[in-house]
Amino acid sequence: MDKQEHDAVEWLNLYGDALYRFAMFRVQDSFAAEDMVQETLLAACGSYKNFSGTSSVKTWLTGILKHKILDYYRKFTPEQNGANLDDFASSPGSMFDTKEKWKVKPEDWKHDPKNVFEQKELMAVITACMADLPTKLSLVYRMRELEGATTKQICKRFETGESNCWVILHRARLLMRRCLESNWFAEDKKRK
Repeated sequence: MDKQEHDAVEWLNLYGDALYRFAMFRVQDSFAAEDMVQETLLAACGSYKNFSGTSSVKTWLTGILKHKILDYYRKFTPEQNGANLDDFASSPGSMFDTKEKWKVKPEDWKHDPKNVFEQKELMAVITACMADLPTKLSLVYRMRELEGATTKQICKRFETGESNCWVILHRARLLMRRCLESNWFAEDKKRK
């Protein structure tokens, strides 16, 4: 076994599970997540000589994986999924009345997000909520909130305007909030 193969096997043993969880949470497809981890390790082996060592190997591998995830999202186009992002931005929202006021005001979450985020049950609910979003909203939301893509990158990727992108993100966040309130925070009240 040569040095590159040895490094890849060692990295897989040390960081494979964490990289897989990272990818799986973002793409919700086990086969795609596995492929991305493999591609990450192959890319890392090929470019290890360029690794400066200013970060940990795990951080470096995660950075490569983030690029693989963005490439995965780039494969999707609005035409492939049969939906137009403009449809989501212009559809009437059921959360607001005609005067653009909340029909039902959002509840105060009263939790420290750092502590709540660590709970596995919450992560399962967040994952389910993201899976329930319409495909386009989910893709835009994931690119922005999980991958840190800029508005400009999202607009270019989905061929939409900046103001439309903000409307789409706003709707995705509202749907996520509604889902979390009904599937997590309502259950939290029952537990108390």
